[in-house]
Amino acid sequence: MRMHLWPHIMLLGLCLLFATHSAQDYDNSDSTPAIPAQDTCIGVFLTYTFIERAKEFPHVKNASAQAYAFKAQVTVLNTMSENLKAWKIFIGFQHNEILVNTDGAALMDGLEFPAHVGNGTMISGYPMSDLMNAIDTAGDLNQIQAKIDIKGTQFGVKPPGSPMPKTIKLVNNGFRCPVPTKKGSQMYVCCVKDPKFKNKDANATKFLPRQKADLTIAYDVLQSYENNYLAQVTIDNWSPLGRLDNWNLTWEWMRGEFIYSMRGAYTLKRDSASCIYGQAASYYTTFDFSPVMSCEKKPIIVDLPPERAKDKDIGKLPFCCKNGMLLPSQMNETLSKAIFQLQVYKMPPDLNRTILYPPQKWKIEGELNPTYMCGPPIRVSPMEFPDPSGLMSDTIAVASWQIGCNITHPTKRKSRCCVSFSAYYNDSVLPCNTCACGCSDAMACDPDAQPLLLPSEALLLPFENRTKTALAWAKLKHRDAPNPLPCSDNCGVRINWHILSNYRHGWSARITLFNWKDYTFKDWFTAVQLSPNAFLGYENVYSFNGTKLNTTNDTLFLQGLEGLNYLLPETDGKNPKIDPRVPGKQQSVISFTKKNTPDIKIARGDGFPVKVFFDGVECALPDEIPQGHAVRISAGLLRLLIVGAEGNVWVTAY
Repeated sequence: MRMHLWPHIMLLGLCLLFATHSAQDYDNSDSTPAIPAQDTCIGVFLTYTFIERAKEFPHVKNASAQAYAFKAQVTVLNTMSENLKAWKIFIGFQHNEILVNTDGAALMDGLEFPAHVGNGTMISGYPMSDLMNAIDTAGDLNQIQAKIDIKGTQFGVKPPGSPMPKTIKLVNNGFRCPVPTKKGSQMYVCCVKDPKFKNKDANATKFLPRQKADLTIAYDVLQSYENNYLAQVTIDNWSPLGRLDNWNLTWEWMRGEFIYSMRGAYTLKRDSASCIYGQAASYYTTFDFSPVMSCEKKPIIVDLPPERAKDKDIGKLPFCCKNGMLLPSQMNETLSKAIFQLQVYKMPPDLNRTILYPPQKWKIEGELNPTYMCGPPIRVSPMEFPDPSGLMSDTIAVASWQIGCNITHPTKRKSRCCVSFSAYYNDSVLPCNTCACGCSDAMACDPDAQPLLLPSEALLLPFENRTKTALAWAKLKHRDAPNPLPCSDNCGVRINWHILSNYRHGWSARITLFNWKDYTFKDWFTAVQLSPNAFLGYENVYSFNGTKLNTTNDTLFLQGLEGLNYLLPETDGKNPKIDPRVPGKQQSVISFTKKNTPDIKIARGDGFPVKVFFDGVECALPDEIPQGHAVRISAGLLRLLIVGAEGNVWVTAY
């Protein structure tokens, strides 16, 4: 009888077991958040979790100098009802961290690994740059959350202390983040939408709006096939003072791609060996790699020379082939843009027409030009091109990305040009600051000493030939010469600003450009930012073309006249055996009127520039201005007073 009931009992047990599992709440599954605050966040939830560390070699007694290899993980979770596009976060590292890997993200400042990020860094998602919302994905964490595994080195925090960053925050426009919560080895914060933020893009689509930057780079896919695609790169210079000469463009392929051919530009190294001995040959087994343009992971791309512009194989593209010159549009609109095309072959698992990834870590630089910091590529609406057949229609790109690059301000000893000051009322020249453009060898000189005053003729001497003249001038002026002597400014381009005259109805200045480099600057320009009093009185410039910048109300834009637009390199003296080398030189007088500024104080600083630029580079200025009639004022105070001019705070003359 009991044996007869066993099948019924077992069936009942299975039903109860099934019912128990079916009745479980979905929210209590393994996807339950580990941090309770995550449940109440309606925005973007960020976490930073310190995982582990190990002491590195060398082992030292000084605890602050001991290096530790560490691992950490960052998560970015979209808890909104809408998608998060092109996420980017700031991590406030503070222990001299050196990152060696960020799996799941890319460094936004384009630094190469190992990357020194002790003052913090911004990272952006790669390859997962957009995070979907939970509603459209049924809460799929793989689509709404990004995980970034961080490996690196940090210093100075001994176990059991937790070497945590200062902060972590989302830096996308329209979000605000409170101070993060720290608990042991974990930090988290919920960043929410700012209700005061107004999105200027009224026609919002699934793509982000195009960025505004000093220089933008467009990466447009024009044709797409299963294993390769044709892309076009467009570089636009938007800055009124930015420029590039002989530009070099670099990026990093993240998914094994290689460049088969190019038009409008070329790579400095034509390398197929990396493909033959690498991953590419294992998939493209019958492929002829001999004509491949570049298999480098980090190719260096340069512009074609003008004589190849009409080449049917590698030229014949608009805006190409200018030897890498990008000028401000106000100088030459045609020369403010560059275009080239490349055929890119992909690798598994990206063998699909719609699987497209742009390269990362973009960098662009030129010859004595501004330093540009480029962000990551962001997906934008596909570019529209005029139909090549001439019909009244547009051809739309398969996919488009945009990279924004902005000019960075040079820090101390990081400039590439410098300025000296002089005036008719003082027979000494205040030369460029010591190590204004860096100090490569400070063993036999003092990198922190003030530069020695000079007679005006010494500006034509190379620094290594100035010592005798500078010491004699110091003795004549009863000034002590330090021992060791100051180091050179190490600048290839030096500019002298000289107050030439000051009379009842006006005044004048002379600007002189010295080129100490073995390089000719073609179509050079310089820009001078003046005090409001000086700028209002600008009258004329005589040996240069001079214009007031439309985008500012305090800057003069100066460039060479036609036929004189070359700043030549330094040359040998008349007798090279005994005469020092001579710099290339350009010079002009600038006149000003006092009609609208009768109270201008030339000797008190109004006559000296606040900033000076050469070919887009901000030059280093002296720390002081020349003395006159017992007047002595630091150039730093002068610039501070200029900035505060809106409050009408001015120093009166003696």
